[in-house]
Amino acid sequence: MTGVHSELVSSDAQAIDDCWNRIGIHGDRSCPLLVEHIHCRNCSVYSAAATRLLDRYALAQEQRVSMHSETLASEVKTRSIVVFRLGEEWLGLLTRCLAEVSPMQAIHSLPHQRSRALLGVANVRGALVACLSFVELLGLDSSASSAPAARAMPRMLVICADGGPVVVPVDEVDGIYGIEVRLLDGASAPAHNTNARFTRGVVQWRNRSLRLLDEEQLLSAVNRSLT
Repeated sequence: MTGVHSELVSSDAQAIDDCWNRIGIHGDRSCPLLVEHIHCRNCSVYSAAATRLLDRYALAQEQRVSMHSETLASEVKTRSIVVFRLGEEWLGLLTRCLAEVSPMQAIHSLPHQRSRALLGVANVRGALVACLSFVELLGLDSSASSAPAARAMPRMLVICADGGPVVVPVDEVDGIYGIEVRLLDGASAPAHNTNARFTRGVVQWRNRSLRLLDEEQLLSAVNRSLT
């Protein structure tokens, strides 16, 4: 830690009364609380001071990482993409459409559903949220399946739609990556057997074909499925 970050931490350290060095275990031991606590590390004053220093250090570290990330971003322009799998197909969606990735939850069907893509509702943080099938929405082959990776776990993507969040079950989430803009801009046209209006293009990334979804068309279809 250098520069302004070390100054932040050191200035905060100076503002803390280090009584343990004066009257505590490392001082003259005249603190009346020593009889009860035996050692300063068992005292709430010592714990509070340590917590304050750690919080300040964490803040400084976050600022340092943020500044470093901004420097890198100025050198290489990237877009944040969440990469996930449905059946045998890997797809990418801009993370600005994503609220969070959550564990798989039970899906409760609804009577008289008018949309094939609407699976029902699922409980997300205590709230019932509409659950949609991207397989139906994107026109994917629902019969296609692949052997899951040894550690692959189904997840739910919480997507930010106009009327509120919706959840989408997926077979696997690989992660969130910063993919170079030049690679995204060079994406090839989708194959004729895909629903092209939902697809910005296909890129070869990490030894796999990654289908990039068109977030505007996708969110528009999501909203239509809910009305």
